[in-house]
Amino acid sequence: MNRTKREINYGMFILPALLFYVLFCVYPFVTMFYYSVTDYSVSKQTNLDYVGLRNYIEIWDNDLLLYGIKNSIVYALLMTVFQTAFGILLAVALDKKLKTRNILRSVFFLPAVFSPLVIGFLWNYLMSTSDFGLINQGLTSIGLSKINFLGDSDLALYSVVFTQLWQWTGWAMVIFLANLQSISKDYYEAAEIDGATASHQFWKITLPLLQPSVSVVAITAMIGGLKVFDIIMSLTNGGPGNATETIMTAFIKTSFSEGFYGYGAAFGVVFFVAVLLLTMLLMQFLRKWGEKIA
Repeated sequence: MNRTKREINYGMFILPALLFYVLFCVYPFVTMFYYSVTDYSVSKQTNLDYVGLRNYIEIWDNDLLLYGIKNSIVYALLMTVFQTAFGILLAVALDKKLKTRNILRSVFFLPAVFSPLVIGFLWNYLMSTSDFGLINQGLTSIGLSKINFLGDSDLALYSVVFTQLWQWTGWAMVIFLANLQSISKDYYEAAEIDGATASHQFWKITLPLLQPSVSVVAITAMIGGLKVFDIIMSLTNGGPGNATETIMTAFIKTSFSEGFYGYGAAFGVVFFVAVLLLTMLLMQFLRKWGEKIA
């Protein structure tokens, strides 16, 4: 009886957090499924009619949403691959016994401290084609033409990816550094005795033993890339045209700016399923990779 009473008392401590979670996370998530099969909109908020899968079918006829899906997948894949690769290279380089390694680690990690909105406004200033754009000023000073990083539909998305790699590669580096420092030096000493080169040690020892941190960085990069929003809004607002529209920017514009709430809810459900499937595929790939190298 005393044990039951004690457990109830302990449970009361988590009740406020649980209520908050149910009210602001679970309830909106469940109602999204309900609204996705209704004609809920800014002009009709009561006496909703059931429309079945109509909202889901119309998604595939909306160019804005299709651009958002395509750009988000491209963005997420680029961020996952390059953030992981550059993070590993930086971590390996700064795991060496350098006099300045602590300073360099701080410098590379520093951008991750700032809000993506701040980073967006900073790079908007740096990449501007106006007279104050520092990058284009440097290009013209050596006789080269200006590059319209954010106004060219062929370059805009990759320019955004570059800014985010600059911001978040240092965060990935810290994760890999923590993993590297847990690897026993005995492996490397034994490899050196056997005559293994530095590259062989990296491929046969370092990379396989980094598998846990690779999984963490890759999965978070994939999920973060698919739901990217703030950096897009601060840099390009989805432009030029629909060149940098993502799933989240298209969702916000469709749901709130245009007022088609039921349609936006259907897109939210599709987004949830897409993120779930892609994340599961990535986790399955990383699990098989981990089993192969184990």
